Amino acid sequence: MDIEATPVLDNHLHLDPVNGRNTEAVEDFADHGGTHLLVLNKPSWHLVETATDEGTFREVFDLTVEAVADATEVLAGRAWPVLGVHPGLVSRLVEDGYAPGEARDIMQRGLDVASEYVTDGPALAIKSGRPHYEVEDDVWDASNAVMCHAFELAADGDFAVQLHTEGGEDFEEVAQWAKDRGLDRRQVVKHYSGGRLQGPTKSVLADKDELELAIGEDEPFLMETDYIDDPDRPGAVLGPKTVPRRVRWLLENGEDEAVRTAHVETPKTVYGIDTEATLSGQ
Repeated sequence: MDIEATPVLDNHLHLDPVNGRNTEAVEDFADHGGTHLLVLNKPSWHLVETATDEGTFREVFDLTVEAVADATEVLAGRAWPVLGVHPGLVSRLVEDGYAPGEARDIMQRGLDVASEYVTDGPALAIKSGRPHYEVEDDVWDASNAVMCHAFELAADGDFAVQLHTEGGEDFEEVAQWAKDRGLDRRQVVKHYSGGRLQGPTKSVLADKDELELAIGEDEPFLMETDYIDDPDRPGAVLGPKTVPRRVRWLLENGEDEAVRTAHVETPKTVYGIDTEATLSGQ
């Protein structure tokens, strides 16, 4: 199969309409064969300021929704926003003098707002998680409460949650927390995943070794770059050309079925999107 015959989805990429390349990065993606994007809002303090109220969250989300609309204009397929609250916000709020419980409440309100963008139209899913670095127990507990609130919102609205968490392979407990709140564990996506993962659906960083591991596991998976669109760190984490390049590599190695898994079947199962229909313009 040739790359022109398949959708090519980057499941987790950031665009920065304030300071970054924004649509230029999307053009790089499209020029190399990319067709679909899930665009995550950057942390509020990268675009506006540290979010402490609903208005700031909405400002950040609106900037991302506008960037996604511009991205769709240059794609053969389309882009969707995934909106939420970066788990690192808890530390910024605590450092600014908020108690962990107060930080939890602010972040949960931000997720409430993000969920409105899903149920009312432009967004596809929400983002939550917990810090990927060491924190005090009360901050960790507050973060887990925020994440579980995201699961409750997603279960109520029947949409997916992307998670930013610490590294590791065993997230069975987290998937069970989602299930306990009525959310299908397949709709819990661990972003920045390796090729092996227990619990949620894995969004594998587009590294050849990790992709080979994911294919060997014979489980649903997605592919991502976690491109951060920071002019001071060009190409970080991976550049926007990377997923299309990895898809070409997979196809050259006869991994047509794996490409279909990551770019057609898993997106449909997790998000309810049809990357083939949106590619053909139906």
